[in-house]
Formats: sequence, C-alpha cells, structure tokens
Amino acid sequence: MRIALFTETFLPKVDGIVTRLCHTVDHLQRNGNQVLVISPEGGITEYKGAKVYGVSGFPLPLYPELKLALPRPAIGEIIEEFKPQIIHVVNPAVLGLAGIFYGKILNIPLVASYHTHLPQYLQHYGLGILEGLLWELLKAGHNQASLNLCTSTAMMEELTSHGIERVDLWQRGVDTETFHPDLACEKMRSHLSQAHPENHLLLYVGRLSAEKEIENIKPILEAIPDARLALVGDGPHRQTLEKHFAGTNTHFVGYLRGKELASAFASADAFIFPSRTETLGLVLLEAMAAGCPVVAARCGGIPDIVTDGVNGYLFEPEAGIAGAIAATVRLLEHKQEREIIRQNARREAERWGWASATHQLQTYYQKVIYSEQFAGVA
Repeated sequence: MRIALFTETFLPKVDGIVTRLCHTVDHLQRNGNQVLVISPEGGITEYKGAKVYGVSGFPLPLYPELKLALPRPAIGEIIEEFKPQIIHVVNPAVLGLAGIFYGKILNIPLVASYHTHLPQYLQHYGLGILEGLLWELLKAGHNQASLNLCTSTAMMEELTSHGIERVDLWQRGVDTETFHPDLACEKMRSHLSQAHPENHLLLYVGRLSAEKEIENIKPILEAIPDARLALVGDGPHRQTLEKHFAGTNTHFVGYLRGKELASAFASADAFIFPSRTETLGLVLLEAMAAGCPVVAARCGGIPDIVTDGVNGYLFEPEAGIAGAIAATVRLLEHKQEREIIRQNARREAERWGWASATHQLQTYYQKVIYSEQFAGVA
C-alpha cells in the first residue's frame, strides 16, 4: 500500500504520539508499504525509508515546542505525485485539514486517529469556555473520515458521545526490547536521585506542561521521608514547576532517550502519573515494560492499561491527592508486593508489541480501501 500520513507533530519532537508514529512507520515500511509523512518542518526528510515532507510553520504561543504548519498548494502536488491509496490524518487540526481536503477532492479513502485530548487541555490554559466549540470542530473534521481510530476504550466512548461516527480501537503498543527490567542500574539511580540512591526514588517522564498536572506530585513527595523525585522531560511549564518544587528533593533531569530512558524507568521505585488528559498514556506502558510500578489517575485511557492492585495502582483524582499518597506509600513499604507488581507490569507490556499493533492498522486500511472501492462500483 501507498500511505500518506498527515500529522501535526513529528520528529525531532519527543512525545508519545511521535513514538507511536515512528514505530508505525518503521513497521509499515518493513512490511513492504510505502509511506509519505507530511508534518511540520523539523529538518528531517526521511525516516526508515519513508519520505518526510516538512511544512514550514511557527511555534504556538502557549506551547513553543509545537509548530503550527498551515496547509499550502505544494501539498497537493506532493499527494498527486505520490498517488496514495489511503490518507491517514493524525489529530486533524490545522495541517491535517489538508489531508481531509485532498482526500475528498482526489477521492482517496480517509482514516483519522485521535491521540490528544484537546478539549480537556483547554481547562488548563484558561480556555475552558471554548470546549463546546472545539468538540464541534473535531466532529466536523473526524466525520469526514471513513474510520476514526482511538487508542483506548474510554476515548472511543468519549468521541461517540460527542457525535463522532465510525469509531474503532487501535490497540496499544510498546517496545519491550528497549524497555526492560534488566536495565536497572545503580549509576542511573544515583544520577536521578542526585547521589542519594539509598532513598526512595519517584519518577515522572513526559512533557512538562500544565495539562499533565505535575504539581500534584509534590504532596506525594513531601509525605514520604527522604524520598527523591526525578522529572524526566521538558516543556513550556518547566520554569513554573521549578518554582513550585523549590526546596524539595526534586531533580529536573531534562530529556533522556533510548537505553538511558529505559534505564531510568527500570532504576526507579515508582512511576507517578497524575495526568487526567491521557487518551492512552504510552509512557505508562514503557514504565511497565521496564518493571517500574505505576501509580496513576483513574482517568481517560489509563484504566485500559493499569489494573489496580494487579500491575499498578490507580487513584481517584476527584477525591484529591490522598489516594495517590496512600497508594505510593503502600507500594514503597511492601517490598514483596512491589516485586509482584513489577512482574505483572512486565507481563502486561509483553502482550502489546508494535508489530501486532501495526498489523491491525494495516487491516483497517485494507478494509477501508476495499469498502470505498466497493461503494464506487455499486
């Protein structure tokens, strides 16, 4: 198949969406497909054999790491030259509108996928009044597609409840070779804990942004004597967080990648994830693959991954942070139970390889192409 993939974010940016797309492109190419990625300009023209067409853009004021790339006529020329059999629009917002437009005027089957819970993000940026309007815009865009994919059952229900049609599940995936418990390392633990490896080590990995609610980790840290917190990642909220965590045992590590990131997961005692805006939470699966016990909010797609008391712990965010504190303290105080959680977390992650997730996606593509061709004949 020839697949044109429109995405609002791609390399060199680092986040869960980019991770999923990179593995997907890799496996699609390995399986003999030809992929064209159309994304904001990032200085990359090829990835794993797939051509990357970068569209120049400008940083978003509230989120400088993200570029806003506007559609332009040259995209149509690229699409006509590539002759895709299907167009896949990831998080249709701005650049993705070009994918929808050319899919319609060139009569190319269209798939869309939902990865970022933008309506909930608005609350964290003082724009909650626009939530209803955003849902209407999302519905108008997604309902142009023959199929809308979500990465969790909770998001399927959410989109369906807001009038988005033809919704199905795109199963989770994780790199269980890169993320592995065997990468636990005293040197990494010492680095993350700022030379205090004997203390309990709490870990957060991800964007440092308002919607991740990282401030809520502070009461957990303060409730555990001598505990240390490592925040791995970067983002627009970093300066605010540095002020918020001033005077605590918190280390702003910055970005880690590959084996270093995997080692950080494997070397920590607990992964704390308070976000209530996750459509899936890929980073949770990475933590679990590395055998790092997870304490996370019971929200969005997270309960699809974490079974409370079996392969991690969930807390009710509506009840305040007390549940997260209790779960973390229990995890740290019961070594035998923590070891069982580690083993179960790894087993859960092993069920979800990228090859299987990409095979499922290819099957969806083939069904959409076939049904469009059949409809054309009819």
